[in-house]
Amino acid sequence: MTQDRRSPRPRLTDVAEVAGVSMKTVSNVVNGYAPVSEPTRSKVLAAVERVGYRPNLSARNLARGRSGVIVLAVPRLELPYFASLAGSVVEAAASHGWFVLIHQTGGDADGERRALLDDFPQRVDGMILSTQHLDPGALSARRETLPLVLLGDHRLHGAAPHVGIDNRAAALEAVRHLIAGGGRRLAMIGAAPSVTPDDRTAGMLEGLREAALPARPELLRAITANTGEEGERVTAQMLDEISEPPDALFAVTDWVAMGAIRALQAHGLSVPDDVAVIGFDDIPYASSTSPSLTTIAPDRDAIARLAVEALEQLVTPGGSGDRGAASSPADTADTDLHAPFRLVLRESTRPVA
Repeated sequence: MTQDRRSPRPRLTDVAEVAGVSMKTVSNVVNGYAPVSEPTRSKVLAAVERVGYRPNLSARNLARGRSGVIVLAVPRLELPYFASLAGSVVEAAASHGWFVLIHQTGGDADGERRALLDDFPQRVDGMILSTQHLDPGALSARRETLPLVLLGDHRLHGAAPHVGIDNRAAALEAVRHLIAGGGRRLAMIGAAPSVTPDDRTAGMLEGLREAALPARPELLRAITANTGEEGERVTAQMLDEISEPPDALFAVTDWVAMGAIRALQAHGLSVPDDVAVIGFDDIPYASSTSPSLTTIAPDRDAIARLAVEALEQLVTPGGSGDRGAASSPADTADTDLHAPFRLVLRESTRPVA
């Protein structure tokens, strides 16, 4: 094996020499540009390990006309769901040769609009944005040169590719579990107005209709922030204002559910004996609370993978590596990708017979 003395780092030519194949074949295997037979692929990968070759991501991105950096814009990293999601996006992006610049929007419309201005200290290839407040007008007014993928519950149909879970179906599964465990007076903390329900509220209402149970307005409470403090405040206010407490409670997120449990316990109610509680998101702390929290668990790894793959298709459609050939928003705006979810049973809900 020959090796340039000026460049002690193993090169593709070294891999090709050991594998006994052409440089083009090695490049196709390493970069995934073209199909290669499995025996040849295995031979090349064995040679990669033998010579210790590691791709130079900066050089590869430069050759492909890419910066090698993408932006992940989330409301706040102190919210456990987004911190965990960010980790999944970083891992998914690494498999595409991307580093991730994480940007906090603050969770308000102005912060999300500022993120769309593309005013970053370095060139980036695209953005994955978790939005809660943007409207189609804000997206249509942005500079369209930066590929964009949207995350979260707030859908803007026809604006950009969107990745999430089926929140209505997930909420319906949560409510069915509460009802199967004996719940008849169901509360929801974080409910949207019934005239314009969001997907999770719609799933809650569908579950009640399915079981022929009334949707009691006094038990459907909105929140002003996705925090444990707000969940505790709103739940305590509800308990102070009603004569009969609920026997089951669906919180719009785990963080809110934990605050709701604190309020229930402060009012002398036992979870789950008096009130069964279910959350949403399966944040890292959900299994460590007392009682541990039953919840809906979105597949965050799948969300991250789908978002990065959608962004890759915008940046380099067809794997051409040509940034200038990126798909226009009109080509991909109707893409709506769903990741799976599952119900995680823990101590905060009653067992189902």
